[in-house]
Amino acid sequence: MADISFEEAVERSAQHDLRYQPAAYDFVRDALHLAVKKYCAGDEAQHVSGQQLLEGVRDLALKEYGPMALTILQQWGLNQGIDVGNIVYNLISVGYFGKSEGDSLEDFDHGYKFEEAFTAPFLPVSQRS
Repeated sequence: MADISFEEAVERSAQHDLRYQPAAYDFVRDALHLAVKKYCAGDEAQHVSGQQLLEGVRDLALKEYGPMALTILQQWGLNQGIDVGNIVYNLISVGYFGKSEGDSLEDFDHGYKFEEAFTAPFLPVSQRS
């Protein structure tokens, strides 16, 4: 995967794409590790899909930040699945992550709605859709 450190990859990525805070890169990396453990039986060399990574994002955000998850993600620039994809592809472009032939940025575009995913679990049962 990487010939550069994660910190250097984030610095390079953040210089070219000002939409995302450095903390967003750390969070996406942590969510990727979580998704690999969940979907690849812990084999870190395995590949997860964009949708599986988005599930890792949801799981990690809800676990770590609870009702504040949406607010924190938005402060970092993460408002929808495509933002997670942009971070992944920023890290690919600087040589930190690799990608498979079938991978596409659009893989991240058809996930869940962030507002619903990060607020619904904390609504009263009568208000959940």
